Amino acid sequence: EQTTKSYLLSSLLFLYYFLWIAAGPWGQICAGNPSNKIRGCDNKGCGNYGARRKSKRHLGVDVVCNDGSTVYAPFSGTIERQVIPYKFNNAINNGLQLRGSGFCVKMLYIKPVKYRGQITKGNKIGVMLPMQKVYPGITSHVHIENCNKSDPTGNL
Repeated sequence: EQTTKSYLLSSLLFLYYFLWIAAGPWGQICAGNPSNKIRGCDNKGCGNYGARRKSKRHLGVDVVCNDGSTVYAPFSGTIERQVIPYKFNNAINNGLQLRGSGFCVKMLYIKPVKYRGQITKGNKIGVMLPMQKVYPGITSHVHIENCNKSDPTGNL
């Protein structure tokens, strides 16, 4: 019986590990959004890479995330620094730059648990800030942008 339990536990751990790896290069970004769904279009614009932003293009993707939700490390590596997205201060003016596993990204609109140090894929790195206070009616989201401005969609 002990051998059977041991075998079952080993099999479950292997399956979990396989699914975790097979899910793609990046893990879940936000609690409540296991598929990393990208924000569609709303009254403030669209969340896909390349969407129009007045005279510019959106150079990241917006992963749907409810205000106050836990935000996870998409890959293992290092938090390099704080990122401040706006020149003016507001309730969502915070974020991080992460590097590791061959990736470098900026993740915006989160309150980080720390501004430097090691991270592990799937561990909490922060909490979604109150986007509805700044942009009422928008689909709340974490903005993810590759450091080299390339399209991160395929990693989600």
